[in-house]
Amino acid sequence: MIRSLFSGRTGMTGQQLQLDTIANNLANVNTAGFKKSRTQFEDLYYQEIRAMGTQTADGGRVPSGIQVGLGVRPTSVQKIFTQGSVVETGNDLDLAIEGGGFFKVVRDGLDYFTRAGAFSLDADGNMVTQNGDRLQPEFTVPAGAVKIDVNSSGLITAKDAQQQVLATVQLTLTNFINPGGLRSTGSNLFQETTASGTPIEANPGSEGMGTIQQRFSEVSNVDVTEELVNMIITQRAYEVNSKSVTTADKLLEVANTLVR
Repeated sequence: MIRSLFSGRTGMTGQQLQLDTIANNLANVNTAGFKKSRTQFEDLYYQEIRAMGTQTADGGRVPSGIQVGLGVRPTSVQKIFTQGSVVETGNDLDLAIEGGGFFKVVRDGLDYFTRAGAFSLDADGNMVTQNGDRLQPEFTVPAGAVKIDVNSSGLITAKDAQQQVLATVQLTLTNFINPGGLRSTGSNLFQETTASGTPIEANPGSEGMGTIQQRFSEVSNVDVTEELVNMIITQRAYEVNSKSVTTADKLLEVANTLVR
């Protein structure tokens, strides 16, 4: 009964983390470029009361033995980098990646990576995120430019009123062998880690990179219906784990009240 108390506790703790993950997914359902998370679990150590294959008194062998599990624990909260829906915005500086890859930006001298392509211009004409992080390679829109074009291969062109080209730059994308190993830092940004592998940089549409869609934005890949179903499953799992705790407690109460 003591084992069941601890096993039930681990189940409740795990389902609480699962609910936290679902709540964060739902909170970011309208966050551009957001990628949903998924909680992974594994069973804990088993207490072996009778080993498999133990020889019996008459020379036979025990076929299965007795092992009692001691609960569950979370092993990871994994980012799922599936493609989100792409919606038209009509804004020249809104860029969506159709396929793999990330935009690279610089914040405080460090490289970060994002799928959110809602860019703006700062006071110097540089393309930046909504938090002022500069897009890499940097592109400064010259004075007199009235139109910015970005083709599917990532070539950014600034033109004046006479459609004369004032400035161009080739935008590159960055990808990783294991995107799930990137560290989420908030502000729609990810950071390289030893688990993600080293950055792989290439032009859009080449070497496995996605293409650029101008005047579009990639929305969150969160499926609200799926998350709500997962929330119901999590709630029920939490309830049955709490039920195992209360049931074990009642059995212990009966044992404590036994009299000769």
